[in-house]
Amino acid sequence: MHFFHFSPAVTSFTSPVAFPPLAQSTVYSAFPQTGQTYGLPPFGAMWPGIKTETGLPEAPSGGQPGFLSFSTAYTSTQPGQLHYSYPSQGKLQPLPVSQDDALSLSGAALPTSVALPVAAREQDEVGRRNSVGKAKGKGKKTDNSPPTDSDLERIFLWDLDETIIIFHSLLTGSYAQKFGKDPATVLNLGLQMEELIFELADTHLFFNDLEECDQVHVEDVASDDNGQDLSNYNFLADGFNGPSGGGASGASTGVQGGVEWMRKLAFRYRRLKEIYNSYKGNVGGLLSPIKRELLLRLQSEIENVTDTWLSTALKSLLLIQSRGKCMNVLVTTTQLVPALAKVLLYGLGDVFPIENIYSATKIGKESCFERIVSRFGKKVTYVVIGDGRDEEFAAKQHNMPFWRISTHGDLVSLHQALELEFL
Repeated sequence: MHFFHFSPAVTSFTSPVAFPPLAQSTVYSAFPQTGQTYGLPPFGAMWPGIKTETGLPEAPSGGQPGFLSFSTAYTSTQPGQLHYSYPSQGKLQPLPVSQDDALSLSGAALPTSVALPVAAREQDEVGRRNSVGKAKGKGKKTDNSPPTDSDLERIFLWDLDETIIIFHSLLTGSYAQKFGKDPATVLNLGLQMEELIFELADTHLFFNDLEECDQVHVEDVASDDNGQDLSNYNFLADGFNGPSGGGASGASTGVQGGVEWMRKLAFRYRRLKEIYNSYKGNVGGLLSPIKRELLLRLQSEIENVTDTWLSTALKSLLLIQSRGKCMNVLVTTTQLVPALAKVLLYGLGDVFPIENIYSATKIGKESCFERIVSRFGKKVTYVVIGDGRDEEFAAKQHNMPFWRISTHGDLVSLHQALELEFL
């Protein structure tokens, strides 16, 4: 009798089949990058009136105390996870944001249950962007970009090669080796694209003049520009020949670093910016019909051989861009002019405004990140996405989360994490 007395209690406590599914462990097995505790809250938590977290699966990170704050109990308990890391100490500490603060960021004190229509949100966003002043923080250089800071919440700092696009590894053979592709085919595609990149850079983007006068940002020499009308300016006959511009002609061209020489340098960067903005959505307009056909073929074949790598990365870029309170910024080790040529030829001009492109060739990624933090301020949360040690180290130095891109799966997981608003 005692046996039958206890049996129902045991059965009712331990045997229901509904218990195992509650763990939902398999949901996160496809998210190796979101399983590690880090200091970012789900993005939707910072969107009052847009989306609440009640409709989402619970974020797998434990002990996230509040909006934009680090968990004091955070420890890097998963040394085997190499996809991203979040150091517990560093110079940059995003500030806690209360619900009231979050509401003020949205531009109106809406109840959390109220959602603005998409068109209204976009109109509201444009209005606020146009009314906001310049960035807080004192940067060494002024980046003349659209007003930003007060309404931005997250900035994603992207590497270019082997993160968004596949280019350098086509030339070295490492992509073919890693993913089992035909080395000769892959190398040939890389060489053809390289030729297009430097042809565009030399022919239209002043790379012959600017190769030895490389800048971190397109506005770095803008202070030397006197605003002269360049409509009929003859760049071929102004005597500027890169760093040796003052050679035989003496005072007529000015010595390197002199006022006249710097002004001519600034003219080139101004025209470079105009060309980028004019053709960022139609780079074919800068190419001959034959080169245009070649570019279309190369884009298609590279997408095919890389198993739609760029298209997969674009999904995340466009999702971030659509949020309104987020921004994509490019930080590449390529020199600025060839980097701009790459961005245009790979069809990324509409994703990255020229003001949001930085070259780390001269100063390194850590210093680039420092400039970006100076431009946008420390209340913004930064997320670094890349494949290399340079950006990973720079992210750690600034206490920014780092998302490693090594395979297609990493790009897919990134997009899923963004969709679920874990990032």
